[in-house]
Amino acid sequence: MGLEGQRQLRAGRVLLVGAGGLGSPAALYLAAAGVGTLGIVDFDTVDLTNLQRQVLHGTAAVGRPKLESATARLHDLNPHVTVEPFPVRLTAANALDILRGFDVVVDGSDNFPTRYLVNDACVLLGKPLVYGSIFRFDGQVSVFDARHGPCYRCLYAEPPPPGLVPSCAEGGVLGVLPGIVGSLQALEALKLLTGAGQALTGRLLLVDTLRMRFRELELRKDPDCAVCGPNPTVRTLIDYEAFCGIGAPAVGLEITVQAYADLRASGTPHVLVDVREGYEWEVVHLPGALHIPLRDLPSRVREVDPRAEVVVLCHHGARSLAAVELLRGAGYHGARSLAGGIDAWAREVEPALPRY
Repeated sequence: MGLEGQRQLRAGRVLLVGAGGLGSPAALYLAAAGVGTLGIVDFDTVDLTNLQRQVLHGTAAVGRPKLESATARLHDLNPHVTVEPFPVRLTAANALDILRGFDVVVDGSDNFPTRYLVNDACVLLGKPLVYGSIFRFDGQVSVFDARHGPCYRCLYAEPPPPGLVPSCAEGGVLGVLPGIVGSLQALEALKLLTGAGQALTGRLLLVDTLRMRFRELELRKDPDCAVCGPNPTVRTLIDYEAFCGIGAPAVGLEITVQAYADLRASGTPHVLVDVREGYEWEVVHLPGALHIPLRDLPSRVREVDPRAEVVVLCHHGARSLAAVELLRGAGYHGARSLAGGIDAWAREVEPALPRY
């Protein structure tokens, strides 16, 4: 990079969306490389169960806002870095104002509404976006820059149905994987700031850690892309929760953990259906639950007593809502999802239960 490259890094401004699994290694390496300003958008707190992949934080910071923990760690690593914290949820109302002041955006989010929001904001502002995603043992990395190539919507024009793709917290991820992908994102950001090498624009890098293979796919700009095509239909930021089919559950679809605790304590007959995976069940489960993984529910639905009151749980409540829709379609009209899942149960009702 040389002296001039280091000066470019010192003058560079990088925004990290999220200080979690991907944002942690990206932030550490960008600060260590000498990037002058790091903006971080995150409104969450440090959770003990996330530390195997969120290496920016430690056990002493559990319960504290991630931005406080991140700022302290980055200043300890490089006291010359300027950290600009944004303790808010990124939304269509604030995204353009936040992203506008940065040279490069690194997306470390783990949900589809935020990915589409960040992509569209970058296209509208003419900013390069360093994309990364992780799931279990596999990862993806690319650079989306509509000025020179495709955007995220060119690759994924439509989001998957709600609940089909679990988050890292629900589906699990090998802790080392976000370290690999986040480091690659940091590398791409450094290249974009200095003009060194060839960025991943127009290419999608696939990471398979179980077989330790890296594959590359060529990406092309979609002439019909809704946001970066010649005739865009998305000219301003939209409601991305609605776009991804996510919204407040219909009245009656959920039961709170406190209400369910009262139901169990009362001895009211009911069936508790646990739709998590087998490895999740082994970590923790509630006594008396009927274990039917979500993917098996269509073929095993008749194992659930149609005359009984039915409550469905998963890890955080997304998969159980999908299961409730399936059950209600099969005639179980009173089926309800446990809001917040077994994680909320462990936090609010039985703190002694293990969390993951």
